[in-house]
Amino acid sequence: MPLDEASTAIVARIDETMARIGTEITDPAEARLLTATPPEALANPTPVGSVEDRTIPGLHGYEVPVRVYRPLDESADPPPVMLFCHGGGWVLGDLDGHDGICRQLSNRVGCVVLSVGYRLAPEHGFPAPLEDMYAALVWTAAHSDDLRVDRTRLIVAGDSSGGNLAAAAALLARDRNGPPIAFQLLVYPVVDHDFGRDSYVENGSGYPLSAGLMRWFWDHYADESVRLNPYATPMRAPDLANLPPAHIVSAQYDVLRDEDEAYARRLRDAGVAVSLRCYPGAFHGFFGFGARLPVARKAFDDAVRQVRAALGTRMTSART
Repeated sequence: MPLDEASTAIVARIDETMARIGTEITDPAEARLLTATPPEALANPTPVGSVEDRTIPGLHGYEVPVRVYRPLDESADPPPVMLFCHGGGWVLGDLDGHDGICRQLSNRVGCVVLSVGYRLAPEHGFPAPLEDMYAALVWTAAHSDDLRVDRTRLIVAGDSSGGNLAAAAALLARDRNGPPIAFQLLVYPVVDHDFGRDSYVENGSGYPLSAGLMRWFWDHYADESVRLNPYATPMRAPDLANLPPAHIVSAQYDVLRDEDEAYARRLRDAGVAVSLRCYPGAFHGFFGFGARLPVARKAFDDAVRQVRAALGTRMTSART
């Protein structure tokens, strides 16, 4: 189905900015300034129980920034905990840009959310962002009592490149005998680098994530010599068995659509419980526009329902 009027307006506004990156603007630092979250976007945030900014120990003495959200209605039992990685092609983005999504996830799922401020490429390319995410995973499991969370209900989540890091962290945890992960919430994740897929051809221009921009992101994150590493490209993992159950969100007008569908098939073939929802009339980045787009509200509701069902908890009504 075609984009509706509201989606068309949002896509045009975002594309006006994003089309400049990798073409007119090639310096990552300048691109970050262009896409920085404006202060007014953080005004009147969704209320949650509490928000805390802190750091946790990473590799080689690096302190990983995290933002900890506790739900507004926290049960007496230790709640689940979700590690969330923001999108931005591993090059852009920060904790502020996904503050609204993390607040909603915390309240709606009824979980504590740790939003991970991983290091950005190209200053810190693969595997640094992934190791930051994995360090946060290990730390969270080890400090579950201090955090007052249930480490047996630990979720990894993220959108776009953040979905890549969440999926790769699940692979790392399996292969390193790391903390058990109960569920993966992957929102239009980057899981491959095959630019010849049909969705790259169909949606390669005119949308917030163009084919050229995705190439620019990959070039900054991982050299071609390491892109076959499954921790950089989860789709290239030879074995996807024994991974946590997953819910994958994809969009009709997204260059990543076909790789997300292919990854879901591979997970299913490996015996992993997986649900895939491709939303007609949706574009890359739509998930955060619930206040304006019915399709985004539907996708968010579906994601919350899938996570809560996997964790054995009841659905919480939406909050504005």
